[in-house]
Order: sequence, then structure tokens, then C-alpha cells
Amino acid sequence: MSISRLLEIMAALRTPITGCPWDLEQTSRSIAPYAIEEAYEVVEAIERGDSHDVKDELGDLLLQVVFHARMAEEAGEFAFDDVAAAICDKLLRRHPHVFGPGETLDSGGVAAQWADIKAAEKAARAARRGEAAPASLLDGVPLPLPALTRAVKLQEKAGKVGFDWANARLVLDKIREETEEVAAELAEPGAEATPALEEEIGDLLFAVANLARHARVDPEQALRGANAKFERRFHFIERRLAEVGRAPAEASLDEMEALWVEAKGVEKG
Repeated sequence: MSISRLLEIMAALRTPITGCPWDLEQTSRSIAPYAIEEAYEVVEAIERGDSHDVKDELGDLLLQVVFHARMAEEAGEFAFDDVAAAICDKLLRRHPHVFGPGETLDSGGVAAQWADIKAAEKAARAARRGEAAPASLLDGVPLPLPALTRAVKLQEKAGKVGFDWANARLVLDKIREETEEVAAELAEPGAEATPALEEEIGDLLFAVANLARHARVDPEQALRGANAKFERRFHFIERRLAEVGRAPAEASLDEMEALWVEAKGVEKG
């Protein structure tokens, strides 16, 4: 079985003396950033629609799970089988409408039930640790999340108790307000890179994330799309300039802007 072979390879890499020196030096903390990186590469492959790369990137992400589990096993904490068992138990517990006597639900009902079960799990976990129950509705939104994603999750939690805009148009009005505040700050002498300007731009980004949420658009995905579009169009500029033996640094802004418009026309046409 492939997963058994993967576990064997990981164990060999972590075997003292005969294993890999780099792998042996690692800790869960040292490789934690790779888990985030690999997850993003999975998303990128999915968005490209490249099933071959999706398969490879999922393998890289699985390696992170196996790596962390192996180090935990060496420390006598848990093993890969415990990780698999834990997620199996969680899926069974959070889907009583499928695996238990729960009532038939639509998608919205399933999401609400999932949130209730998850909250009960968190309370039980806190009690087991002897910790106080979460003091805030916003507790539990992980700090390491990308800032735009975390903004949406904070907004969603506040929205559950009615602290929210009624619709996307009202959020758009808020964005206009925040834009004016940024403009006012920029009008101040020496405003660039000041804490006040950073705060105003942060408020503007938070409001844009809120607009995306109300419009049912993932802001991270939307921004990745905008990044990809910028890359495509700038590459077009580079190619067109290279055809006449020039580089972007040798072109004027007007020339590059004209090529940018041309790139847009090519895409639309």
C-alpha cells in the first residue's frame, strides 16, 4: 500500500546515522512554514486546472502530515494512524445526518449544525485542559491565517450576532468613506509610510474584504486572480518590447501603458 511505503520512507529518512542529515535536523516548528507553502501550491494547481500538478502538490502536502506525525511518534506523542483516526472520528461526529440518527438537512442546515458541533468540541477541549471557556465570540480565528482570510472569518463571526452590514452596497459606501480617509491622510505633509496612513489603508483593506464576503467572493482567490492577470499583461509588455530589442526599463510609462491597453484588448478579443 502506498501510504505504508510513504511511512517507511519517512522513518528511514529520520533514522539516526543512516538517515538524511537535513531531515534529522528538522522539528515541527522548523518545517511548519512548508505546510502553508505546500497548501498554497495545491490551490494554485487547482486554479490552473492542472490535474497532474494537483496530484503532485497533494503528495507534497501529504508529506508534511507524515513528517509531523513521524516526529510526534518519535517523541511518544502520537503517530500517523492516530491522526487518521482523529479525523475519521471528527467526520463521523460532525455528520450525524449521514452517519447517525440526525434529521435530513439542506446545505445551510449542515453548515449551522457543523458550527454548533464545532463550538461544543471547543468547549469540551477547554474543559479537558482546565481552561476557561472562550471569552469572546472571535476567539478561535487563527492568527497565522492570511490577513484577508482572517478578516473575513472575523467578520463572519461578528455577523452571526447581527454585527454586520445589511448588504454589499452599504459596504461599498464604507469603502468610499475609507478611501476618502486615506486621501486625507496622504494630503498631510510627509504622510508616506506613517503609522496613521498604515492604519487607514488597513481599514480600507478590511472593508474590501467585507465587500468580498457580502458578494460571496473569496478575497484571497480574487486577489490571486488579479495577480495572475497583472503578470500576464506585464509579460505581454516585456515580449512586445523584446521584439524591438528593448527592455521595460528603457521604455517610457506612456509606451508601457499603451502596451498594457493592447494586452487588455488581446485578452478580451
